[in-house]
Amino acid sequence: MRKMAIIADVWQDRYFWKKLPHRLNTGGIIKCADQAILMVSQSMEVQALPRERVKFFHMKDKNVFTTGEAAKICKVSQQTIIRCFDSGQLKGFRVPGSRFRRIPRDLLYTFMRDNGIPTDELESGKRKVLIVDDDPDLVEMLVDVFQRDARFEISTANNGFDAGMKVREVRPDLVVLDVMLPDINGKEVCQRIRSDSTLQSLKIICISGMVEQDKVQELLACGANDFLQKPFDADDLLARGCKLLDMAPTSGM
Repeated sequence: MRKMAIIADVWQDRYFWKKLPHRLNTGGIIKCADQAILMVSQSMEVQALPRERVKFFHMKDKNVFTTGEAAKICKVSQQTIIRCFDSGQLKGFRVPGSRFRRIPRDLLYTFMRDNGIPTDELESGKRKVLIVDDDPDLVEMLVDVFQRDARFEISTANNGFDAGMKVREVRPDLVVLDVMLPDINGKEVCQRIRSDSTLQSLKIICISGMVEQDKVQELLACGANDFLQKPFDADDLLARGCKLLDMAPTSGM
């Protein structure tokens, strides 16, 4: 017996309701393509769980992605993914009766492999952070903080040249960047990162002991997303990084 299931697309900032015909089982669970979980009541009606009770799955557990999710995984803008999809370079399908694009995991993996995009995040689901500082003690402390979160893969560099190499090799989601590096300054590193259109989604938090507000504004104008003055609370840095990446703060924050 076919019923009308109300599907909540909770990956958006708001609920988007859509009616789809679906064969339902009483007391069962429907796992939607967008990974929301809906409970089916004994009366054969679908009940959407409150937003805070919706269970999300790790990227590595998903089989179909939206263009926004694919963009985050590939570290490019959503418009780039849409253009590749519409041109046929990235294969996928449209949700019947709508213009929504969806990309199966195997096709996204093929696209990433063929274009030299690291597939680590698609496989692990972890976000990547690159810590750039020439102070080994500070680097060790920050590595420890991000490792305790368990949602991050951490790389490090101690100068601007190595930072540039690792940004292109690792393609991190977040860079924690010391402004005063031994070879080139953080401002130049920011400019080089922002000159690469494939790194648009990368977030940068600059750190430094400098206090001149005009210098801070210059960093932000060059592409930094945030600035923390040394000394700072490492947990505050982690919280800011999570916020920039639209990740929930770790428990206890």
